[in-house]
Amino acid sequence: MKHVETTARPSEATPELPTVEVDLHVNGGSYRLRFDARVTLLDALRDHLGLTGAKKGCDQGACGACTVLVDGKRIVACLALAAQYDGREITTVEGLADNGELHPMQKAFARHDAFQCGYCTPGQIMSAVSLAAEGRAGTEEDICEFMSGNICRCGAYPHIRAAIRDAVSEGDDASL
Repeated sequence: MKHVETTARPSEATPELPTVEVDLHVNGGSYRLRFDARVTLLDALRDHLGLTGAKKGCDQGACGACTVLVDGKRIVACLALAAQYDGREITTVEGLADNGELHPMQKAFARHDAFQCGYCTPGQIMSAVSLAAEGRAGTEEDICEFMSGNICRCGAYPHIRAAIRDAVSEGDDASL
């Protein structure tokens, strides 16, 4: 287990904030972290582990840019306190590739040019992987409905839906 010490020293003028020690299991690795009890899972991933795939978009759970998988289920990491995920299996977009081989959903997104600026792409891919695992990619309407929590400001939705349909229909395991 890797130990990452991230405790910031409070100044003498501010009272000491409560800290927690958490074991995060991320992308197959284990990390023992100590930080302010109010740290979100998104901030723990980005600021404490250097995993910047999950993006901070709205910071209110409305855009889906921060989507990650916890125990195979998608969540928006900006609304989740990191301490809640002690010992649970977390997968970020960085953890989808297998020994440098892109995940089938990542390949489909590249094939279908399912991104423009790319900011939302990691969250879109993580939701799409979960969607496939949930068996909810049966129709165009299903894909639209169950991807509705992920916003693309560039409007690449037709390409995103095409990539999801392609990954699911390829017969590859588009889920985890």
